[in-house]
Amino acid sequence: MSLSTTEDTSQSKTYRVWDRPTRVFHWVNLLLVLSLMFVGLIMLFKSEIGITGLAAKIGLKELHTVIGYLFAINLIIRLVWGFIGNRFAKFTGNLPKIGAIKQYQTALRAGENPQYLGHNPTGKLAVLVIMLILTVIMATGLIRAGTDIYYPPFGTAVTQYIAANGVDATSIKPYDKTGVDKAKLAVIKPYKSLAGTVHLYSAYFLMLLIVLHIAGVIIAELRHQPGIISAMFSGKKRIVGTPLDK
Repeated sequence: MSLSTTEDTSQSKTYRVWDRPTRVFHWVNLLLVLSLMFVGLIMLFKSEIGITGLAAKIGLKELHTVIGYLFAINLIIRLVWGFIGNRFAKFTGNLPKIGAIKQYQTALRAGENPQYLGHNPTGKLAVLVIMLILTVIMATGLIRAGTDIYYPPFGTAVTQYIAANGVDATSIKPYDKTGVDKAKLAVIKPYKSLAGTVHLYSAYFLMLLIVLHIAGVIIAELRHQPGIISAMFSGKKRIVGTPLDK
């Protein structure tokens, strides 16, 4: 099935598409993700760059966690907005469909240039994958914050669990086994390790997705739908002809 339209393509019209909360989330999320990656890479290679000592290790993890809280708040707001925002922000209108993706790719190969107000079918798939991996990173990051340096929302429950009999849970310190029940610490260690592994490799996967996303947006801007980058600043798209998702 062709995705081309018989409408007059000599005229263009400006449409309001991305609402302000969606645009704010996008750019704040980018800033916070880059910040988390920067601090995370320092944590991974701290020895190689001359950062030593327990205090520095804990300080980096605390900084990473604080930025992570901002990241989580921003993401949670976006997830909520995905149910109450405008139709371009709602998840129900942005679920990818295999048939639509195949039709879109076929149209591009045929030299057609279908236009969309929101994300094109391939873009919808990319957004879904990115949102899922962001959610996984958030969840595993919060688990690690609670089991590693005993930060909220799980830190209090963890210290209460691993505190030895008669020991005040608030006295438990990160990377200090004083007052800790070693058997209970061993129980949570595999879960802590699993969350850390998933968190790390999800971050690596996100790095790849960011590169692919940027490349895809640039290609789409230059070849298929000019103005999609500026639309994430202004919220408006100028489209020639009739968009297929009008």
